[in-house]
Amino acid sequence: MEEDPDTYRILKLRAEILELGSAIRQLQREGLDDAAAQLLIARKRAQLDQLVKTGSAGSGLNITDIRRS
Repeated sequence: MEEDPDTYRILKLRAEILELGSAIRQLQREGLDDAAAQLLIARKRAQLDQLVKTGSAGSGLNITDIRRS
């Protein structure tokens, strides 16, 4: 069975967002500046929203909202 390219991109973006969220929490715990990571996570979320809104992968994949993970 061949994976839909959009499905792969969505799953990859979700993983990147979760990883960035973890990095942001670690930076905050250590009292360091997390502005660059916050900007990057906002961009990744926008990319994810755009992919989901196009609808090509949304029909076969259950996407949960991970905005504040």
